[in-house]
Amino acid sequence: MKLLLKKTDHRYMIIYAILKEENSMKIIMLGAPGAGKGTQAKMIAEKFAIPHISTGDIFRANIKNGTELGMEAKKYMDQGLLVPDELTVKILLDRVAQDDCKNGYVLDGFPRTIPQAEVLDKALTELGDKIDYAINVDVPDENIINRMSGRRACVNCGATYHIVHIPPKKEGFCDTCNSELILRDDDKPETVKNRLDVYHKQTQPLIDFYEAKGVLKSVDGTVDMKDVFAAIVNILS
Repeated sequence: MKLLLKKTDHRYMIIYAILKEENSMKIIMLGAPGAGKGTQAKMIAEKFAIPHISTGDIFRANIKNGTELGMEAKKYMDQGLLVPDELTVKILLDRVAQDDCKNGYVLDGFPRTIPQAEVLDKALTELGDKIDYAINVDVPDENIINRMSGRRACVNCGATYHIVHIPPKKEGFCDTCNSELILRDDDKPETVKNRLDVYHKQTQPLIDFYEAKGVLKSVDGTVDMKDVFAAIVNILS
């Protein structure tokens, strides 16, 4: 697709001139924290030669480059406030307007709530565009808690392991530097459960939202990572 950017007054307005391409695929990744959607997003991006876009990355890039949108977002972030959904969508649209997104993109980490999804949907609709696929990597809470509580990290070099799937050669110690391995606070069962509770309240309703749009596709995230990816490729192909 071709997209034109235009500045009007002090507001950053994004105007699309869209020529849709048959193979364009605009994808949103859904799933609970620890479901593996980030890993799958990167694999999709590599296979289909489309960018993997996370809001965290584009916030940092805009702030680093001193863009008008980045400076506006920084004002909120410096105060410890959430960046408004409308501004986040503007920054997102600015990113997908770049030439490397002409055949599509994979969104990872946005939208997280129904209001965000509605703002994004409204913006895309006004531009004559839409999301093609919302891929939900479905994993039960119990599996996620077991997965994440099995993670271990090296206190020295940061290398990561899993006591079942990627165990160290010597239990409790890093293969690389022989330093102690720890269970990070973020991976403790009680922390993971709290994150899952937030997910079910705020983010899981997106599944119903995109199902109503007719673009939701779910895959079993409990199987091997390669099998999850194969299922996603089958959907996208």
